[in-house]
Order: sequence, then C-alpha cells, then structure tokens
Amino acid sequence: MSVMSGEGALAVFARAKELERKGRSIIHLELGEPDFHPPAPVLDAAKSALHEGKDRYCPVQGVPALREELAAYLNHTRRLNVSADNVVIAPGCKIALFMAMMALIEPGDEVLYPDPGFPGYSSITLGVGGVPVPFELAERNQFQPDPDEIAAKITSRSKVLLTNSPGNPTGTVYTDKVQRRIAELAVQHDLLVVSDEIYARIIYGGEYASMLRYRGMEERALIIDGFSKSFAMTGWRLGYTVAPAHIVPALNMLTMNSYTCVAEFTQYAAIEALRDRQGATPRMVAEFAKRREQFTGHLNRVPGFRCAPPEGAFYAWVNITDTGMSAEEICRIMLEEAGVAAIPGAAFGPSGNDFVRFSFASSAATLKEAVERILKVSTAWQGTPAGR
Repeated sequence: MSVMSGEGALAVFARAKELERKGRSIIHLELGEPDFHPPAPVLDAAKSALHEGKDRYCPVQGVPALREELAAYLNHTRRLNVSADNVVIAPGCKIALFMAMMALIEPGDEVLYPDPGFPGYSSITLGVGGVPVPFELAERNQFQPDPDEIAAKITSRSKVLLTNSPGNPTGTVYTDKVQRRIAELAVQHDLLVVSDEIYARIIYGGEYASMLRYRGMEERALIIDGFSKSFAMTGWRLGYTVAPAHIVPALNMLTMNSYTCVAEFTQYAAIEALRDRQGATPRMVAEFAKRREQFTGHLNRVPGFRCAPPEGAFYAWVNITDTGMSAEEICRIMLEEAGVAAIPGAAFGPSGNDFVRFSFASSAATLKEAVERILKVSTAWQGTPAGR
C-alpha cells in the first residue's frame, strides 16, 4: 500500500465538495463523468431483470448473453473478430485493469505506460510489484507516443506495454503509424499490450482503430473497456477485458478469489445499452463535439491559457506556462476564488507539470459560466512573468 498513489481528480473533488458544504457554488470540471444518463430502455431492462429474479450469483466470467453481445458490438463498432469466450466481465474498468495487471506482471517486471496518463497505470503497476517506465506524450509531438523513445526504454525486464487511445488526459487518438510501430515493437520484444479503450466511442472524426487490429496482437493484446464513458453508466460499475485465450483462465481465477461475479441484473441492462436502439451514444458524442468547440475556444480567451481541441474523450488539456504560475496555484485560485474545479496536470505524471485538465462533460451553459468565472480571477496571474 505504501507504494500506491491516489487520484488527483478525487482529491480535488473532495475539496470542492467541502466548499459546497460551506455554501459555495462550485462548477465541477474535475471528474470524467458524462452529464447524461442511460436511456429509458436500459433502465427498463434493469427493472425487468430484477423483477425476473436476476439477482443471483451468475457465471464468474460474466453472463454468456452479455459476452456474446459484446463480441458482436466490438465487431460492429471496431471491426474486431473476437469470441465471447475471450470476454471477461468486471465490476468497472479499473478492476478489469487491476486484474489484468495482476495476471500479467511478476515482481520486477517493467511496464511501459504513457506520461501524462491515467494515474492508475503507475500505481497499479507498483501495487503488484512491477516497475513503471513512463514514455512521454509531448506537446511538440501533438501528444502522440514516440515509438523511438519506447524502443529505447525496452529492456530484458520489459513485460507490458500500456496504451490509451483516445487518451486521458490529453484526448489524443494515436495515429495508425504510431500504433502499427507499437505493435511491431511488442512482437519484436515479446511484450504483452494492454490497450485501454474506455474512450473508443468518443472520437471527433475518422474511424477508431483498436490495437487488437494490428498484426501479431491477437495472441498478446488485451483490451480494457467499460460502460462508464460511452454509455454514461459510471455508477453501474461495469467493465470488461478482451483477452487472449491463454490469459482468460488467470482472469477467471482472480475473479473467483475476489468479487465472485458482477451483479446479474446490471449485465442484462448492459445488453440493452450495447444495442443502443435509440442512438443514445452517437447523440451524446455529437453533443460533446459541440462542447469541445465552444469550450476550447473560450478557454483560449483566458490570458495565459493555450488549448488545442482534443481528438477524442472529453477533456481540455490546457498549457498554462504563459500565466507565469504553477498549475497547482492556478487550480487553487480557480477553485477557491472562482468556484471552478479542475486538476493540475502533474496528477497525471511529471510531463503534465505545465498543464491543467478540465472535463467538458458538463452542459454548454455550465462550461460558459465556468470560463466567465475564470476570466474574472485571471487578473491574479496577468502580469506575472512567464516561466516563473
């Protein structure tokens, strides 16, 4: 436990809620939680499942009907040919990631992961006895991984290469060239690839390419995904892993020794979510696209802020170097004086030191008000020498 770390978003959220309890008005842009809810058919499916008595223990690997639906869904949305036998259901994406890392990593194994990136990557690696090895997502490269840097960091102890596209916090969608080279490196050095694809449906142009589509990945790549982002089901705690056949038994063994199974009735509701008869996910993504244009445009009006529209996910990754202040101080001023909660970029790794992450998963009106509040307090850093 001593080597694991918390999550910056949750720490900011706790302070923001504390201020709310004191009567302050807070705009929450720190959590990656869509402000949508599942459509009526999904809720009805959950109710029907409960009324039908689907509240019992169920198969460890997940309800077969859901695993079959996921295989069809991945074929339809990502052109992947996977079997239901390769799908393992988990109570949330984090647990899916944690179990995958437990299954793959022995003490001392090295895990290459993106920096800035989801804080759990390095924390979970340390927690299971691995050694986290970051590779930089630099602004000069449009936040794309640099395969040459990755290649230079591969050693005889390297075991897992972790990717995240679209990425949190940068919103980067990895290019075909980058992903193809990563796949080649994985094959060349006999690495396992863990592809975090939780934002795969939230992209703003082009077709999404899963790591599993590249040559040699079928026997070495695991997909981590879930229902929180694409289906606005954050509190339902539903995730899944798509794993090579030889890894599935290990994941099932870990399930048997931990959470036993995922709640049965939520799995039946998830089947209805995947079918998405009302087109809820495309409508949600279209709304995010509008907010993306509005919010990043408005943020660029704030003195010292610089932000390019993300290619995917729903985060604005803002360079604050020209404010002359640290990201931590900027976030403190915004929260304490303006009532706007955002996350200092260092929470996602050292490469995020000069950035702040905002979630634009809130309404357009809320985002507009947030920028108006930030503009009012920006006098605190106007005139501060750039570069501190």
